[in-house]
Amino acid sequence: MVANWVSFNVIDTERQDWTRGWAKLKEYVERVGNANVPYEHKEGAFPLGTWVAEQRRAYGAGQMNGRRAARLEKLGMAWTAADARFQENLAAARVYYADHWTLCAPRSAATLDKPIGQWLSNLRRPGALDGHPEWEAALKEIVEDWNREWPVEWQRHYAALRELVADEEGQPEVLPGVTVHGMDIGKWLARQRTPKVWEP
Repeated sequence: MVANWVSFNVIDTERQDWTRGWAKLKEYVERVGNANVPYEHKEGAFPLGTWVAEQRRAYGAGQMNGRRAARLEKLGMAWTAADARFQENLAAARVYYADHWTLCAPRSAATLDKPIGQWLSNLRRPGALDGHPEWEAALKEIVEDWNREWPVEWQRHYAALRELVADEEGQPEVLPGVTVHGMDIGKWLARQRTPKVWEP
């Protein structure tokens, strides 16, 4: 009898509270575009920010089952502040890639008010992604070769050339003075055609 009371009054209530919190988070994500809920935020009367903070605490303490964690991750839940910052910058990286066909942004580049160029430059440093294989996988989902060994400036020019000739048929002529995103692609291409550039 006590077990039934506990099951009905404690476990079912906790399950209903969790489901309500998940549904509110889903609404928030659909409206705002991410699961980075400020701590003090409420959805109506529901304290969504504190609910999200409690989910992070439970996850960090190993008290959350895998099914719940997976459901939250599908909504874009970031478990740590570093993960949350990564997700915000990743969203900016997606926008930058859609506009420029590359993640080889100049260090000064900013997208969605994020210093995306500096962020990507930092991630290219040796060891920057150690311990975060999921971050590297997320970047590779945007573009597989986001961190090639070739110089970043060369890759940026190559991506701009690719964008320029994407809809052309045959071999288009790209003369010096033709610019894409402020870069003289024609001049760069002419330089690539000289043997001296390829000498070690």
